[in-house]
This record gives sequence, C-alpha cells and structure tokens, in this order.
Amino acid sequence: MAVSHAINCGDIVHLNVGGTRFSTSRQTLSWVPDSFFTALLSGRISSLRDETGALFIDRDPKIFSVILSYLRTRDIDLKNADLRALRHEAEYYGIAPLVKRLMLCEDLSQSSCGDVLFYGYLPPPNIPLQEPATAITPANDVSVHGRTGGVPMISRVEIPNNQQSIIVTSCSSSTTNSNVNNGSQQSQRASLPTHVRNSSLDYRISQRGLPHTRTPSLDLRHVRNGSADLNKIFRNDVGLVFGGQQVSAWVDPLRVQIIKAHHNWIVIAYAHFITCYRLKDSSGWQHAFTSPHIESIIERVAINAKMGSGTDGKMVAISYGSQVRLWSVSEEGIKTNIGTFNLNVRVEYLFFIGSQLVALSSTGKIGVWHAMTHHWQIQDVVPISSFDTAGSFLLLGCNNGSIYYIDMQKFPLRMKDNDLLVTELYRDPSHDPITAISVYLTPKTKDFLYLLTGLCGNWIEIAYGTKSGSVRVIVQHPETVGHGPQLFQTFTVHQSSVTKVTLSEKFLVSVCSEYNHVRSWAVTRFRGMISTQPGSTPEASFKIVSLDAVEPCVSYNAGNDFGPFGEQDDEQVFVQKVVPETDQLFVRLASNGNRVCVIESVDGSVISSFCVHECEGSSRMGSRPRRFIFTGHSNGAIQMWDLTTALDLCSKIDQVKKVNGGPTPEELWKLLDQCDLSNSHCSTPCISPSPSLISAGTRIKASNVLFLNQSQHLEPPNGSSQLT
Repeated sequence: MAVSHAINCGDIVHLNVGGTRFSTSRQTLSWVPDSFFTALLSGRISSLRDETGALFIDRDPKIFSVILSYLRTRDIDLKNADLRALRHEAEYYGIAPLVKRLMLCEDLSQSSCGDVLFYGYLPPPNIPLQEPATAITPANDVSVHGRTGGVPMISRVEIPNNQQSIIVTSCSSSTTNSNVNNGSQQSQRASLPTHVRNSSLDYRISQRGLPHTRTPSLDLRHVRNGSADLNKIFRNDVGLVFGGQQVSAWVDPLRVQIIKAHHNWIVIAYAHFITCYRLKDSSGWQHAFTSPHIESIIERVAINAKMGSGTDGKMVAISYGSQVRLWSVSEEGIKTNIGTFNLNVRVEYLFFIGSQLVALSSTGKIGVWHAMTHHWQIQDVVPISSFDTAGSFLLLGCNNGSIYYIDMQKFPLRMKDNDLLVTELYRDPSHDPITAISVYLTPKTKDFLYLLTGLCGNWIEIAYGTKSGSVRVIVQHPETVGHGPQLFQTFTVHQSSVTKVTLSEKFLVSVCSEYNHVRSWAVTRFRGMISTQPGSTPEASFKIVSLDAVEPCVSYNAGNDFGPFGEQDDEQVFVQKVVPETDQLFVRLASNGNRVCVIESVDGSVISSFCVHECEGSSRMGSRPRRFIFTGHSNGAIQMWDLTTALDLCSKIDQVKKVNGGPTPEELWKLLDQCDLSNSHCSTPCISPSPSLISAGTRIKASNVLFLNQSQHLEPPNGSSQLT
C-alpha cells in the first residue's frame, strides 16, 4: 500500500527491517539524494506495514544497523565489518557516498600491477581481417596442401554476406590423407599487432554504434556453444568428414580459448585465429606470428618449438572439426603454411611427439604428420580412452582393457601396408577400460624401445586407472624382460571412473570423476626404482571441485585442464578453477592438496583459460628454469604468474599457518554468487548464469553500471545470456 499519508504524522519514521524495529528521523533517512529511502518516503515505491504500522523492509537488520549509523553520524566502524556484504547492502539502499568509500577500502589491497607473483602482461592482439575480395592465399601464407588424385588443393578467401562486424577467411575444406605438395614456398614476416586496450565487450558495443568504453573487466556475455564437450561422444557426421561449416552460437572473437607452451614459445588460440610469442633473454616476450582468420571455431592447438630455426622453423597446428591445419614459423616470424589435413572424425587431442604431429579421436583414429617425409597418415585402432607419451613413444589406453604403444620414430614401420606398428604392451586382468595412464621413466632408463624389446636391462613403471575405479602400477624390470610388464600394485579406493593418474618420483596421484576426488600415495624408491619395502603409503585425500557450464564451448576443457602439472622429479600442482566465469585460480600441491597461492586477475577480467609451463633459463650464468602460469582472459589479454616464486614462498610458510585445501566455504560462496546450480546427469553439477542476477543492477559494481545500461539496449544473439 502507498505510504504517503503515513508520514504526515511527524518526522519520526518507524521501520521493521527483517523483524527488528528501528526508529529514526525522516531527515536522517533522506539526506542522501536519490536513495531507496527518498523514494520510499516520497511514495514513489510501495511498501508493506507490520501490525504496529511500521514500514517493513525485508533485509538483514544487522547490516542495516551499520548503514543507519552511517546515515546518522557520517562515520562507520569497519573493524568487525564484512566489507563485501556491507557494500552489497549499501548498493541496494543506494547510499552512494558509502558505496564509494567502501570501494576505495576494497581497492587498498588490489592493484593493477598485481602482487609479488604477477610477472607480466601481453595486451590483446588485433583481430586479423580478410582481404576485401576473393583471392588466392596471400604471399605471406604459402599453402602446401595435400592432393586429391594428384590435383593440388588451393585455399581461397571469401567474404560472407551475412556478417558485417567480423570479416573472416575461409580455408579449403577439401583435403585428404596424402603427401603434401613440396612445391615452391614463399614467405614474409608476420606483422606485430599494436596494443589494443578494448575488451571484447568494447568490440561488440563499438560495432553496434554505442559509445566506446575502456573498462575491460566486465564480461556480460555467457557463451552458449552448442558443440559437445570433450568427455561426450562426438557425432562424426557427414559434415565433419567433408569439413563442413560448424553450426554453433556466436563466440567472442577476443576471448582466449586455449594456451599451449613449449620451451620458450607460447601459442594463444582465440575463436578464429592464433598468435605466438617467444621469450628472449633481453627483451622478454615478443610477438612472432599471427595466423590468418579461420572461419571455423578453433578447438585444439599444438606447438613444437624444438625444431630448427632455418626453413623448418617452429611448428604450430590447430584443429577444427575433423580438419588439422599446420604452419611453420621461423625465429624471425616468417610463416609458411604447410597444409590442411583431414582425420575424417572430430579431432579430440592434438600434440607433437618429437617432430611428428599427432591427432587423436576416441573413436579409434590416429592421424600422424611426419616432418621428414611430409606425409599425413591415418590409422584405425581400438577405441581410445587415454594416452601418454614417453620419448618417441605414444602409449594408448583403450576400451578393451589393453595398453598399446606406437614408436613414432619408425614411421611407418610396416611399409608393405603403410600402417603404423601398434603393439600390445599389457592387458588389464579384469579387461576394464583404461581411462587414465602415466609412464615414469627411471633415471637409468635410457631408451624406452630397448627396454620393451629386451635389448637392455633397465626399469620402467606405468600407472593406470580404469573405468571401475581401480588404480594399478605395472613395472618392467631386468628380470622380466621378454615377458612383458608385471602387475606391481592395485588400489581400489575410487568408486567412480579414474580420469587422471600421475606417477612421479615421490608420489602416485589419481583423480576420479566424482567432484575430481584426488587420492595420493607416497612412493618408496630404492636406487631410483619403486620398492615394496615398505611400499606405497597413503598420503592425502581431497577434491578439486571444478564446476562446468551447462553448455561449455568445445575447447573449454582443452584450455582449462586442472593438471597435475610439473616434471616427474619436481613438485607437481593442481590449478583449480571453481566456476567457468571467475577471475581467480587456486593453485594446490598435487601431493596433499595444500594451497600454494591464489591467482587473481589484475584487471578483474574473467580467466577464460590457463596453462602451466616451465620456461628454459637464459644463457646467463646461474640462470635456472622458471615455472609460470599463463592465464588467458575474456578481454583477449595474457597475464603471467611466477609459480617458482610461489612454490618457494609456500615451502617457507610454517606448517601450522598453511591453508589446507582449495577455497574456503566463504570463498566458494562468493565464487558461486553469480551462478545457479542445475541438475546434471553426471556426479559433478553444472552451473548456469543466475537468472536473478541478469536484471539485478544493484549488485553490479558502480564502475560497471554503464556497461549494463548499454547492454540492456542490445539484444544478445541466440544461445547466449548476460552474466553479471
């Protein structure tokens, strides 16, 4: 009911806030203009009354008492106050002076220069555009494509008729499994993009004629890509076989999708292009390469920075659907388009083993491109559920319970039928599908092939997990050479399928699908070899809770793998990203789950992908390799964090003061503030944007209200929703 007639009784106003009675003056409530109280007392908004006639406000009375004290005295006691909750209520009541002061108090502990772990920043790149007319591939992107019946396939560039804001380039979709054309190649330096301060949201707004803004921290768009996730069964339909166009929702062109690194090079995959950077001793990270615009959405990326610096250069590959595209990039930034190849099914994993590019599909297809022969070959094997690499070997864990290995140096080993030589190494006693696998080469193991063929007496250890939840360790030692690996240990602690397993020098770590439940064991070794006295002993049990979006982009898991990361003879870590749309990462020890540090975006932008990598030390004396966390952001930027320093600082902290585990309940609650939990068929719940927050402007930072006001005039594309 309206309350305008009730305030004529006097200047005293009686309030019932959440069941607690307050009495104050009209002047106290109304000295801040354009607030909730001025609207209430003027009758512009309606309210309810309790049985005593007091105005009822359904809010927290404890925090309201603090706000009322500020309205009375213009002062506030922050000693025992929760700044976040207090600011939230102050925004609700529209007390602008208090909101501004609380924002400044919160900013005292935050800086755009980051904390001691912040190492560097790479600005968003320019989005590569298409030539304004149909043409053959430009001179600085020389195609060396496969052939179909002896006819070279040439990429062409076309302008779509239904797009104005983004001009894209289409690449040839008619490629085959054949030798590449070794014809004449031309090359040209890749241009260095200028510094772009605009965020992806700025890009979208500017394309629609709205005012330009420089704040990159708010990501209002929640991508709803209709493509299936990595762990789902892909439909290898006719469109994939022939490289048809993808049908998916609009994807932010500047949102970082995947980051991969090798030696002192990193490659960043955006929706429709990739960029490469290299680390130099004196000048730091330098731009080396930007790909042409790819019409399809990039799903996987791989880099090999160990190859020569001459004509071979570094190798960079991407995949989209069933297509694989490969470039060679020199130290000077000169790029050569090696070719585009077809796996005939969707590429789920893309990586290098030595100079060979390998594309895998869980359906049982392997595609290999060899740098020496420039030959692309496809091999059908048993459906694959896991894999690992050891030197030049690829080990496959398969659905039939067997572990196979392929020697990539012997390519192809059987020239008669032009097939890869796929050899069975071990079969699970229960014939359970091998869902995770890890190979540990002891310091004495010089050659994996010699060991498997019995030509030398060294030791190899393999840990693997199964669909039923078992974790097993098998070993090959001098006494059993010629008889295959022998079962060493079995653990049946998981009740769900094992998704990850890692065997290192000191620990055995396994992860199952139930909320990423982790179990770890301390490994006892004698002269570098695993020992039965006293054997592996339980170390820790914890969870790496990482909630997935309801409909994640197909590249999400590839860009947000939580680990464990690290060399087998070093401390390994998990990187926990609790929700998809967050600016925080929790770094935890893989052995016991203890917190190493919390990575928080320096500009408040959403961390859309991340990568952990150890860069080689410089040529200066005393320099040592350093481990970094590279975070890609929704505004297109890359932020770098010094993991080596974080681990050093963590080791110096008193054991009593260490934070055990990932986010605390309070931190988790804050991270879940912008999401709604939804039902899911899997054991780990999915999340979606909270519909209650889409229009809740009072919960948005004051500095971001302009973004929200602008976005309300925009009609989002189909399949997307706004996220605060």
